[in-house]
Amino acid sequence: MSTEFATQFTHVRPQDTSYEDQGLRDFFLYRDLGIAQATGGKVLAQLVKANHAPEQGTGWHRHEADFHIVIMLKGWARFMYGEKETLVAAGDCVHQAPGIVHYLFDYSEDMEYIEIVSPADFKSIDAQGPCDVPAVTPWKA
Repeated sequence: MSTEFATQFTHVRPQDTSYEDQGLRDFFLYRDLGIAQATGGKVLAQLVKANHAPEQGTGWHRHEADFHIVIMLKGWARFMYGEKETLVAAGDCVHQAPGIVHYLFDYSEDMEYIEIVSPADFKSIDAQGPCDVPAVTPWKA
């Protein structure tokens, strides 16, 4: 008996993929978890971690995506969601509502999160910010 699945089975171990500096932001490193390929582009799952100290952050932007969550694994990050500052710490999960204007402006040296987005080829679009953004926390030299 043959069974057809809408997506592929995948099992990615830490040694199977490495962190790359080829992602959306040059101050982060990204590790692909193989989900985009397994789902035919329906879903992206990737690990993201700090690579350089925050200077200007992501800038105000929004995503063209149907679904977007961030699960903080280590450290912390500070976001602006509209005019609201939100500290996202290890163990926290944030669902970014489709189209919400936001700004990741500060993060710890050990920050690492998993990001799950649909579709995998979501767009990031610069946006006008509704308010000023607080100062970053300098990393220890």
